[in-house]
Amino acid sequence: MNLGLAGRVALVNGASQGIGYGIAHTLAEEGARVAVAARRLPALVAAAERIARETGAQVVPIQCDIRRPEDCERVIAETVGRFGALHALVNNDGAPPLGGLLGFDDEAWRKAIEQNLMSVVRLTRAAVPHMRAAGGGGIVNITAISMLEPKPGFGLSVATWAAVMGFAKTASIELGRDGININTIAPGLVETPRLHRVSEQSGKVMGDFAAGIPLGRVGTAEDIAALVALLVSPRGAYITGTTIPVDGGLLASLR
Repeated sequence: MNLGLAGRVALVNGASQGIGYGIAHTLAEEGARVAVAARRLPALVAAAERIARETGAQVVPIQCDIRRPEDCERVIAETVGRFGALHALVNNDGAPPLGGLLGFDDEAWRKAIEQNLMSVVRLTRAAVPHMRAAGGGGIVNITAISMLEPKPGFGLSVATWAAVMGFAKTASIELGRDGININTIAPGLVETPRLHRVSEQSGKVMGDFAAGIPLGRVGTAEDIAALVALLVSPRGAYITGTTIPVDGGLLASLR
């Protein structure tokens, strides 16, 4: 299926590795022009060069820290300045520290809110005028399955990503008439550096994680990227305001 992404402009945050890299690579394969953003410049440049080499797409690295308000505005402005438009925004980053919910002080909560929630608010706010000018667009927020099925130790992520889900649902109602759709994806257990950290802290190996998944395997970045590509494309434009688990059937819920 041709998703109609050829020539469109996408910005993917947290794209130097993991899920963000997989999303950027898939969008580039589909013909989009892609700005990739992350905090660590050497890894980001290497990722951008690899994506461009493997896909033939135009890929631009933009170093930024989305926990900083000024960087949120700058990364949008630089993307539009380089490509002349913005059609797709993927809000993706790492996650706050793991630990007992009540053991975190106010500063840890502030950092988590800046990283997970306010970055989404600020980037969306900066992106929307450009999407309106382009006649519409698509926004996808990457969270985690723990947002829908909270587990001990993930409290900072659960609380702040639940706020993202509420923000996105409200934004979908307010932005629908502008031709802008916004959705939230909740990945399950995906082969990423964060899952390896969880593995180390829990003493579990990847096979242990896979054993509890109905499809019998841990997910890949490409599993997430395929859905993102649909949601930000014209083919997925009628899907908005949703929160979609991509977890191999792990979530034990009728929701």
